[in-house]
Amino acid sequence: MAGGPSASPLPERASPVRPSRLRRLMLAALGSTLGLPASGRAAAPTALSFPRDFGSHPELRTEWWYITGYSTSGPGEQGHDLGFQLTFFRVRLESTQTMASRFAARHLLFAHAALTDLRSRRFWHDQRIAREGFAIAQAGQGDTDLRLHDWTLKRLDGAYLAQVASRDFGLQLAFRPTQPVLLQGAGGLSRKGPEPTQSSWYYSQPQMAFDGEIRIAKQRLAVRGGASAPAVASNSSGAAWLDHEWSGQFLHPDAVGWDWIGINLFDGSALTAFQIRDRAGRALWDGGSFRHPKLDAGSRPYVFARGEVIFQPQRFWKSPLTQAIYPVQWLVRTPSDHYLLKALLDNQELDSRRSSGAVYWEGLSELFDSAGKSAGRGYLEMTGYAQPLVM
Repeated sequence: MAGGPSASPLPERASPVRPSRLRRLMLAALGSTLGLPASGRAAAPTALSFPRDFGSHPELRTEWWYITGYSTSGPGEQGHDLGFQLTFFRVRLESTQTMASRFAARHLLFAHAALTDLRSRRFWHDQRIAREGFAIAQAGQGDTDLRLHDWTLKRLDGAYLAQVASRDFGLQLAFRPTQPVLLQGAGGLSRKGPEPTQSSWYYSQPQMAFDGEIRIAKQRLAVRGGASAPAVASNSSGAAWLDHEWSGQFLHPDAVGWDWIGINLFDGSALTAFQIRDRAGRALWDGGSFRHPKLDAGSRPYVFARGEVIFQPQRFWKSPLTQAIYPVQWLVRTPSDHYLLKALLDNQELDSRRSSGAVYWEGLSELFDSAGKSAGRGYLEMTGYAQPLVM
């Protein structure tokens, strides 16, 4: 379908275990998260430490590294207004941790990548999955060092180097932080539900500058975005955002999904806002943060308290693929301002049932402030609309 999501077949070399078996293992692991013993929950350490916490935390159940961004490549009608997303996930399998065999799947890695081209109104995505090991899949512990076949994300000399090779598109990008790490929640411990154990360790690196190359079919486009100085970014032509989150227990049993935004504002500010929804569509929990690098002392964010974030849907889109109905325009009320968020392309749904088992919407969006002025761009993520999310 023109403009719809597509994905290349998963490589058969992914693992001695077939992809269908990997998916069953992964879903079983996620489905048992709520029964995880206390030692596996996000309870310690008392403070994050870098560069160690840029790396993997294999003692906890679920972890992901997530980069999104946007760029304008080329002038006028020849330009491409592009959005891109790359996510690596790690899932710990408790049932295999004591097995002696080197073939035991102790951790599964899977990855999603997507590209939005606003000029052609096209959206592509792809996915990978493999067990950790055998030089096929890895999640390094000392720093960000991720590999899943020919997809990689590695932190080197303070920059993040990303590479994705897919049938329809490719990414070869270098990202450079222009601001200090943003610790979400209470010093990096972000509540996600009514119980204190429903939390995750979570930090962001907004307003990242980047350059490199994006491939669409056989066409290769040079791209860049962000500021060269670590003060306020001049990012109307592009910027990137990184999230890294890990936890043992994440969602309340009544939760079915979430709505989340990470927006690089054009004045250099960073806005995070989310709500966790219950089965009736009500906000079971909400939160986020706002940071302005010139106004916030020490670059600390203002952390939103429970009840300070309200998501109100304004317009809906129905997926022709899954029949799921997504709000693609939101009024987002926060202590920093009341914003209007608009998806820049309705069809940015990712069908990842061949890897993570989930169907969700994640795409490039534009933020307008309460005066109606375009204030920033970033990504909106919505889960649990096609089916309840298992986490």
